[in-house]
Amino acid sequence: LWWAHCSPARLPRPPPIPAGSCPVEPCGRRAYAPPAERKRFYQNVSISQGEGGFEINLDHRKLKTPQAKIFTVPSEALAIAVATEWDSQKDTIKFYTMHLTTLCNTALDNPTQRNKTQLIRAAVKFLETDTVCYRVEEPPALAELQKNEWDPVVSWAEKRYNVTIGSSTSILGPNIPASTKETFISHLASYNMWALQGIEFVITQLKSLILSMSLIDRHITVEKAVLLSRLEEEYQIRRWGSVEWAHDYDLCELRARTAAGTLFVHLCSESSTVKHKLLQD
Repeated sequence: LWWAHCSPARLPRPPPIPAGSCPVEPCGRRAYAPPAERKRFYQNVSISQGEGGFEINLDHRKLKTPQAKIFTVPSEALAIAVATEWDSQKDTIKFYTMHLTTLCNTALDNPTQRNKTQLIRAAVKFLETDTVCYRVEEPPALAELQKNEWDPVVSWAEKRYNVTIGSSTSILGPNIPASTKETFISHLASYNMWALQGIEFVITQLKSLILSMSLIDRHITVEKAVLLSRLEEEYQIRRWGSVEWAHDYDLCELRARTAAGTLFVHLCSESSTVKHKLLQD
């Protein structure tokens, strides 16, 4: 998470903390170790409108990004959501719970220096290893569960985007047509850079472009998307039982991250249709 990179020196009243370790992610980029919890150093959280958008104030000081930019978001609704994250922190600030703040910092600082085309290509690449496209043959009960639960979502996506996706039991995965990838590239291009950061975040949580777009298009709920992304794990839990508290904690964390990412996409979308739906709900 990019917010984990934030040095306390960027905050309004920051005591210095030791630099964290920097493990390497599978993709080769550096991941920043989250900072330790620290004592809350502010009393009040508010928002104000600046030249570039809406800003977050901790007491009378403006919040800044890890690269020392003024923390400015494009919509008042998003600013309120971020302010709520900061205001909900109690005696200590738990940075790892502040997913909207993390996403905003990523959008503002763009630490990986990727452009819109690169973000879209990275998202579409998940189709090649999409969770719902990989099927098992054994045990038969799990194979049947995957068919019953995943096939409807794949069918919906094929109709929604007029593409061919399919599934496979091969270790190589399904052969996704080039036309399908181009269709998703074209669709994702309709989102702005901020929303694309959120889409990629959701895809990373669910390990599935199909589930992510089904969720963002409001075809399925967060709870359903998370359940479908963990289908094999849930099957094993039902068969062998769960580790006390551990599985429940992982499930709640995944739901929280997925919900935050989805909300971020909606609040950052330039689509008046999405905004209208949010107001209606």
